[in-house]
Amino acid sequence: MTSGTSVFVTAPDGLKLHAREYGPRTARLPVVCLPGLARTAEDFEPLAGALARHRRVLALDYRGRGLSQYDRNAANYSLPVELADVLAVQVARAAMPAVFVGTSRGGILVMLLAAQRPSAIAGAILNDIGPVIEPAGLIRIKGYVGKLPRPRSFEEGAEILRRLFGNQFPRLAPQDWLAGARRMWREDKGRLVPTYDPKLAKALADITPETPLPPLWNQFDALARVPLMVVRGANSDILSAQTAAAMAARRQAIDLIEVPDQGHTPLLCESEIIERIAAFVEACDKTARH
Repeated sequence: MTSGTSVFVTAPDGLKLHAREYGPRTARLPVVCLPGLARTAEDFEPLAGALARHRRVLALDYRGRGLSQYDRNAANYSLPVELADVLAVQVARAAMPAVFVGTSRGGILVMLLAAQRPSAIAGAILNDIGPVIEPAGLIRIKGYVGKLPRPRSFEEGAEILRRLFGNQFPRLAPQDWLAGARRMWREDKGRLVPTYDPKLAKALADITPETPLPPLWNQFDALARVPLMVVRGANSDILSAQTAAAMAARRQAIDLIEVPDQGHTPLLCESEIIERIAAFVEACDKTARH
């Protein structure tokens, strides 16, 4: 594993953004990792460390998450603002074009980026996200983002996570839930607080079972010119098996992986999936050279 270092980039509106950077600058394509809605760059530590043996990897904290600055205006926790932030980091760190790994909201940003700035992308991995997002899963996420109880210890936090997500991840061991708690909360003045701005809940305020997100098939089709991998958790309530099949039918040259015993989102930390991703990124190198 290659340990990363923290870098900071100024967003277009002046806010300070944090990213974790791994690996050497080489002629190979860099990899940019984009986390889920309330997640941070730490989610990619095992994957980034492995990929960084041969190339540079950037894992981002969106504004209001991780070590990035929180925004006083919660309305800026929006896809257009975050897309501009992603581009700013990519340009500032000379990571253009890149292979993107987009988990959940990160995958939405990858599809939007493909439509807005196709030259920025040399390959894409969509982790448990597609053009159609299941309303039931969104409502579940809305039910806990910004509303989690404050645990008194990481062990108590692990139990909170197990109760919330255990049905989607039935095979995780106690140490896995504890590691998840250490990514979900951090110590601040003797107490545990979330690793994201609780005002992030406002990003989901308008979502109801009657008002799901519009489908993103046009944005998905914008990825037609680059290699594509889709990872789906077998227990996912965000990316359905039907949508994954429709994606594969629409785009025949697709590497589709289903991860057993995991839901939304696959952790991307097991050796087998890391090897599959590493091989995919290597193939993107060859495609980019031709």
